Amino acid sequence: MNNLPEFILFTQHGWADTNEEISQLATTLGNDKTIMISPNLGWVKTWLSIDPLIEIVSQKAEEIIEKYPQTPWRIIGHSMGGLIWLEVLHKNPQWWEKIHSLVLIACPVGGADLARIIDPLAIGVGIASDLGKSRRSKADRITKIVPTLVIAGNTDNGSDGTIPISSTKLSYSHFVCLPNISHSQLKNHPILVDVIQKFWKTSPTPALFEKDFPTVLIERLQLIPGMTDGHSRDFEKAKAYLNFERGISIKLWKNPLNILHVFVASEQQDCLYAGFVGWIHSEGLYQALEAIHQDYYELVIHGLD
Repeated sequence: MNNLPEFILFTQHGWADTNEEISQLATTLGNDKTIMISPNLGWVKTWLSIDPLIEIVSQKAEEIIEKYPQTPWRIIGHSMGGLIWLEVLHKNPQWWEKIHSLVLIACPVGGADLARIIDPLAIGVGIASDLGKSRRSKADRITKIVPTLVIAGNTDNGSDGTIPISSTKLSYSHFVCLPNISHSQLKNHPILVDVIQKFWKTSPTPALFEKDFPTVLIERLQLIPGMTDGHSRDFEKAKAYLNFERGISIKLWKNPLNILHVFVASEQQDCLYAGFVGWIHSEGLYQALEAIHQDYYELVIHGLD
């Protein structure tokens, strides 16, 4: 019995990548009582479709369960690797009780904005159609039960150079944002070891927070069909569309391609949220804003512009 591992450590690489660098992270984090599993999905295959990749990881997890049915899991996913694990866990809720913790690094749970730009109509342009989807509803169900840490990078005051910070955030997770660390560096940056180990040592539990009014507004916007979390770089160009008490506002801006962007502003006029919808979902955004206007009419100061 003493030869049984203490943990199974799953680490999963993402798009346009192999398992080499994230395996190095696993080796640094693990010890002689840890079994480390880092499936190599194949660089080319990560450009095609996410479903076969989900199946590879699922099969590997099933093999491990058969061999070590009582050993708890630690899971780390970088970028698309985190999305793959969210899909695996969504399909296998019977595994949730086995998981000590889930760490999502630079993971576009709300949908990758670059993918939406490549595939704006969601018609299925390679892996872009998979990466552009929001998986927040799935993630929320999982992270209410599974202790989760979200790690994001910030290199340009809004993203890690690839994934917007807003796209990584979840309602029921612990959150750490690392300054001046890019998306690619987040695969195995030395600071990750300290951050993850500190999280593990806390005997992590699901994070439950009381939601303030801006958070409620953000969650309403994220539920709009076609909404993709975006960057705050164009926040200053937006104009107020709905103004609420205490200085909270929803702002809108259209870029030169007529893509509609929406922002939530704080009392201090800081950007709390940035998102956008494609042409086919613009009317749905306006309808959702009207519904927000009606639902919180008593808090509206100036109404709809």
